[in-house]
Amino acid sequence: MNYFSSNFKLGILGGGQLGKMLLYETRKWDIHTKVMDASPEAPCKIGCNEFVQGDLMDFDAVYQLGKQVDLLTIEIENVNLDALEKLEEEGLKVYPPTKALRIIQNKAKQKLFYVDQGIPTAKFQRFAYKSEIEDSVSNGGLSLPFVWKAAQFGYDGQGVKIVRKLQDLEGLPPGECIAEEMVYFKNELAVVVARSASGEIKTYPVVEMEFHPEANQVEYVICPARIDTKVAQKAREIALKVSEKIQQVGLLAVEMFQTQEDGILVNEVAPRPHNSGHYSIEASYTNQFEQHLRAILGFPLGKTDSKLPGIMVNLVGAEGHTGDVIYENMETILGKQGVTPHIYGKKQTRPFRKMGHVTIVNENVERAREIAQQVKEKIRVVSK
Repeated sequence: MNYFSSNFKLGILGGGQLGKMLLYETRKWDIHTKVMDASPEAPCKIGCNEFVQGDLMDFDAVYQLGKQVDLLTIEIENVNLDALEKLEEEGLKVYPPTKALRIIQNKAKQKLFYVDQGIPTAKFQRFAYKSEIEDSVSNGGLSLPFVWKAAQFGYDGQGVKIVRKLQDLEGLPPGECIAEEMVYFKNELAVVVARSASGEIKTYPVVEMEFHPEANQVEYVICPARIDTKVAQKAREIALKVSEKIQQVGLLAVEMFQTQEDGILVNEVAPRPHNSGHYSIEASYTNQFEQHLRAILGFPLGKTDSKLPGIMVNLVGAEGHTGDVIYENMETILGKQGVTPHIYGKKQTRPFRKMGHVTIVNENVERAREIAQQVKEKIRVVSK
């Protein structure tokens, strides 16, 4: 099939910043795109060939979009899987496949999958209702502290909370959830695995993630991770095993814990381009968004090595600020060498909302980390 400057139409479910950055690559190759998102102000709207406003969880909306494109992919996993399954049955290529998404979309199913496949993960219990947790604690079946996670619809730190006392459960959604044993880890790591429709597989280098302690969001992604080579190799091997068992097509970001004993535990996965791969836009030979396109279209996968060490800093809305966004001190960070800001196009800010990111490349990873700290301290995402 001719994908370039042709009648081929790529459908994308989700119009957020990940979709917007994927569109940089479709524009580069002149691939026609049709995007659907619930928001009329979705960042993708300005970059795609066609934009449709629609609910990603609505069967008819997803199904109708699929009937109008030649291949369908996602930039968010919270989509109607029954519609995707019907489209697949009717012959449409859907990547990642619905079978993989059914495992990943529900965190409880995802954890059970790891156990069934012999993939190391933190111990957990599954609850149909949050109310069951208190009974389990009272009966000695569950010990405090633990990590509560909603089974579905969590994102950017939402749907996750450390529960140190039962009162911490107040205000949390009442539905299906898991209670995960606390892991006192050395590092949080991630590996992005690319798997093409033709079966070719490659991994990006292991990255190290530093999280905001309150928002539970990634603040920094550091590539390469500052860990022993044996630990890095173990992380890549486990990420490859997860990819093989799930059989995704496209990208799979595998988030992991490095334990105090240098073991690796899989935390969770995302079947799409991911925050942990943003550094690749400036630092890698093939950035994660181009790689996703290569994978779903069945092209040879690109080189995943880094040209230079890279660090990504998330730009999130400052606490106490809601409304029309202003990026303070942008001129200052643009004056630093090797610093590239990416603004996602969201006009409204609110506390901890992801509004953009900045990448820093440098020959020395420790120097890059120092510059990243300076960038983080200088730039502020505030409201008018």
